[in-house]
Amino acid sequence: MKIYFSIIIFIISTWLVSAGTLTICESGCDFKSIQKAIDQSKSGDTLYIKSGFYKESNIVIYKKSLHIIGEEGAVIDTQYKGYGFSVEATDIVIKNLKIKNIKVSYTKEYAAILLFKSYDFVIENITVENAFFGFLIQKSKDGKVHNNTISGEGSAEADSGNAIHLWHCENVTITNNDVRRMRDGIYLEFGSNSYISNNYSTENLRYGLHFMFSNDNIYENNVFEANGAGVAVMFSKKIKMYNNVFKKNWGTASYGILLKEINDAELKHNRFENNTIGINADGTNRITYTENTFENNGYAIKVHGACYDNIYSRNNFLYNSFDLSYAGNLNSNEFENNYWSNYTGYDLDKDGIGDVPYRPVKLFSYLVNRTPESIVLLRSLFIDIIDFSEKVSPVFTPENLIDNKPLMTKATW
Repeated sequence: MKIYFSIIIFIISTWLVSAGTLTICESGCDFKSIQKAIDQSKSGDTLYIKSGFYKESNIVIYKKSLHIIGEEGAVIDTQYKGYGFSVEATDIVIKNLKIKNIKVSYTKEYAAILLFKSYDFVIENITVENAFFGFLIQKSKDGKVHNNTISGEGSAEADSGNAIHLWHCENVTITNNDVRRMRDGIYLEFGSNSYISNNYSTENLRYGLHFMFSNDNIYENNVFEANGAGVAVMFSKKIKMYNNVFKKNWGTASYGILLKEINDAELKHNRFENNTIGINADGTNRITYTENTFENNGYAIKVHGACYDNIYSRNNFLYNSFDLSYAGNLNSNEFENNYWSNYTGYDLDKDGIGDVPYRPVKLFSYLVNRTPESIVLLRSLFIDIIDFSEKVSPVFTPENLIDNKPLMTKATW
């Protein structure tokens, strides 16, 4: 046992002695070129890029474990010629750099940083300007993407890429990033066991967050604001979304969040504000919606077909044009102990629960779904009359879709 321990200590000490620091600057340093420094480096080396302007593109790191650290003011201009960094290696750190002017292509996904089959990586404090793709991370795992700023100038989805794009990745932490004016802010496809937190995603042409076939992920404390179509969560399971804000996602095909074929998930303490649709649910099963706030949306929640065993509890529905739009049968979904600002019942026993059940689906929402042009009648007295008559004797709306225990005051947590 002592022999093995001695061998390990010898290997580590040898590696530490052999690891060095290579300095790159415009004049007077070991290297002027980042690529030449990488070519001359050994695994374990640190490359220190001093403040300056470096016109380089398609910088390749292959099978070397390197830490690349920039001094404040270090700028890499790819001059629209391709990638910034293209990496296939383990134990990679790239931090404290500005990378700008990434080439737009209709056949290749050029990115400021491309990682392929890279493990134990860190991308931190990187500013990307005029991005096509920001970070394109493929078949990689055990990484950290932290405190980066990525922005693009694309005018259409075809000439824009995604800010942070993961494909076939596992165990990646994406935190404290600011992403804007891209196609999608954060995109995951076949990405599992990842943690996405404290990101600000805004003004993206399509989705602030978009993920498909990505299971066992946690999303919390993110803000998704004023994106083209909001957020899309599709074909995934075991998702947890806590304390996120979805706001100002307006348009005929916009929503705070689209849930499509999602199973066994939890949405808790999220805020949906000023969206065309807060939540658009289609083919969702066994989802718990708890203690979320829906305020000033067109529709708070729009439920389509094939939704089963979902629970809506202790949510606040505040001043939405329509709190709930519902297609089809109740399908074992439960609505209970929610606060509805439109509720006009009473509480004689003062237990905080309304004595009169509440029907959240208005007849007018049913009519608008069938004839969208009827929305022009939204504030008319006629609509109040037909909604009241439907409440008294339901004919078109689901008869058993009732909150039997509506809260008299807003839920707090």
